[in-house]
Amino acid sequence: MHIDLVDRDLYATAGPPHAQLAWLRANSPVHWHDGEPGFWAVTRYDDVVHVSRHSELFSSHRRLALFDELDEDQIALQRLMMLNQDPPEHTRRRALVNRGFTPRTIGALEQHIRDICDDLLDKVSGEADFVTEIAAPLPLYVICELLGAPVADRDKLFNWSNRMIGAQDPDYAPGPGEGSDAAMEVYAYANQLAAQRRAAPRDDIVTRLLQPHENGETLGEDEFDLFVLLLVVAGNETTRNAASGGMLAFFEHPDQWDRLVADPSLAKTAADEIVRWVSPVNLFRRTSTTDQVLGGQRIKENDKVVVFYASANRDTSVFPDADVFDIGRDPNPHIGFGGGGAHFCLGNHLARLELRVLFEQLARRRPRIRRTGAARRLRSNFINGIKELPVNID
Repeated sequence: MHIDLVDRDLYATAGPPHAQLAWLRANSPVHWHDGEPGFWAVTRYDDVVHVSRHSELFSSHRRLALFDELDEDQIALQRLMMLNQDPPEHTRRRALVNRGFTPRTIGALEQHIRDICDDLLDKVSGEADFVTEIAAPLPLYVICELLGAPVADRDKLFNWSNRMIGAQDPDYAPGPGEGSDAAMEVYAYANQLAAQRRAAPRDDIVTRLLQPHENGETLGEDEFDLFVLLLVVAGNETTRNAASGGMLAFFEHPDQWDRLVADPSLAKTAADEIVRWVSPVNLFRRTSTTDQVLGGQRIKENDKVVVFYASANRDTSVFPDADVFDIGRDPNPHIGFGGGGAHFCLGNHLARLELRVLFEQLARRRPRIRRTGAARRLRSNFINGIKELPVNID
């Protein structure tokens, strides 16, 4: 079988290449993939988890966690972001940021998120785009709440996120440098927020992050700016694309939508099944820190190693009937929020809450929602994204 797991046009047409990934899991689970540079494609669940949980063997810091190759100046800046750090530096930074994402803090948002969902559904009727009118605004409203930013800023956050994540999609980044320009605009925005909170503290995540930790440490200016950038992208893209991909999955599996409408409490397990099925983040990159063996293959120090969550989440050795979308699946040990270890998604509780409440309210209030056109996918091998999903909301 011809293997190409990074062709962005393929993802724009059909989403993750599940047939290729299934063949690799069965025949070459740690596979040398040609490229500039070439890399090891890791496709089985257990191997993806192993790579994820052993930062000392597979580094996010050496050449970053992003698939694309960057120049040394860009790498130096990106290393200030938690996503691209290894313990113990990552552990220190995460301890500072965790204060804004405790289960208690996130749980207190449930009614607010329900109100947001109801407001969005109140505003939409007839022909609509599920992505731009429902899936995208929800996490953007929540991010504004977390940052203590005006709700009117959501359009700016939407634009910045699209331009950074969609840098290889002409709809979002029509010219070179759009992603970098958007990032600089986020940095400037973060600086303004920080200055406002230092002058007038509030009960929000920005104020908490700017205050000294119990050990006296604080986030530096660049560290804070990069955290806001990470929140704008990760806090938006995962929920937005899981919601859009989840709605598409329901359209393609109407029996599951009927189950949810009959019993909206299934939204709790449905949220995890949606994340497993969609795998909003398709891949991350690591760099081998030593000569080692993985999946029977000899990997050399500094080799590029890429884990494919979309593949691991369809591994039949872990998920019975893995190619079946089952909203009652339990247990569901998916790794749509990462394979554990240092980089397990900080916002996983928030994403689950947003998805659960959204689909609860959709099932209760808009049970006759239907698709009226084809979904348009993002041209990206990183984010399994949907740009447009035409619906009729009766």
